[in-house]
Amino acid sequence: MTTHTTIPLTGLADVRERLWAALGARDEEAAAAAVFEACDTGTPLEDVLLDVIGPVQARVGREWAAGRLGVAQEHAATAIQDRVIAALAHRTASHRAGGPPGRRQDGAPRRRVTIACVDGEWHALPARLLAEVLRGRGFDVDYLGAQVPTPHLIAHLHQTGTDVVALSSSLPVRLPTAHAAITAVQAVGLPVLVGGAAFGPDGRYARLLGADGWAPDARAAATLLAGGLRRPEKPLPASEHDLPHLLDQEYTLVTRTRVQLVRDVLSGLEDRVPEMSAYTDPQRERTAEDIAHIVDFLAASLYTDDAELFTGFLTWTAGILRARGVPAGALLVALDLLADAQRDFPRARAHLAAGRRALTRVPRPPDPGTHA
Repeated sequence: MTTHTTIPLTGLADVRERLWAALGARDEEAAAAAVFEACDTGTPLEDVLLDVIGPVQARVGREWAAGRLGVAQEHAATAIQDRVIAALAHRTASHRAGGPPGRRQDGAPRRRVTIACVDGEWHALPARLLAEVLRGRGFDVDYLGAQVPTPHLIAHLHQTGTDVVALSSSLPVRLPTAHAAITAVQAVGLPVLVGGAAFGPDGRYARLLGADGWAPDARAAATLLAGGLRRPEKPLPASEHDLPHLLDQEYTLVTRTRVQLVRDVLSGLEDRVPEMSAYTDPQRERTAEDIAHIVDFLAASLYTDDAELFTGFLTWTAGILRARGVPAGALLVALDLLADAQRDFPRARAHLAAGRRALTRVPRPPDPGTHA
């Protein structure tokens, strides 16, 4: 009889390093071997998923943000991780809670969970991890993957016996779409659990948008769902989930004029930032993309009426641009140009002003010519 010894949580650091090295070498076989061996020594699949694969994926994101990984490298690493998760799922399927179809081993009915990323959300790995954690805990799972249009999600729900829907989103710019999805799912009588970085570290946007539940991570989500997430028998009055600040139409007008705003700010930057005269076409395209992201996050902050959403994005972006060698003042100039274009929008100007203040508090990088 073979004896297995579970790798302690601290020992999983070695497994994470092996997986990280394999991803860097684009060695899918070595990546799979690292996690398979952890499972073979008795480490639960859930721990491998959430204490190895999840943290390594977060590291991939940090390395990309610091400019040490390119977009293609980040995509390659993510693709390998996704395939490793699939291989783990098939490899361990026979060890999961069994029983007759739709029933657990104890005869109790299994709950069916539909998991989807909101429309426009391509970061699917967190949702994939949740799907495998829930399967491991005995749920029936329909995993729909990235970027699921709300009408198609609702059609799926009408065709299946889903008990609860879990929606994932990493980018706050998807919050308006998430709101529409939450409302549509609740309209067919199903409860909605949401998760992902888009909803804030404390779930503030989940509450704002009227979700029935929020979880900070997959373990918390599984525990919450095991307790039986349900819709209130008497739904709250619609007014309690309304967003009255949207009556000023600022969000709508910013989103409608997005393309023109990007063009105007790009033109203004070319006039005010001398370094841009030497930009190549690809550099100009990337600058236009950065401006579009700023406009999108401004719109999201107007939708939620939370300037912190915008300022948090700006300070993160400042670090990204610094890693690219973009002039530090360019971001401030972009905000000033946007403020000029939003002169009739008091909330937008207030959020832009908050963003400017946040940027001026970001520490400047040390001069490489100085020494401590």
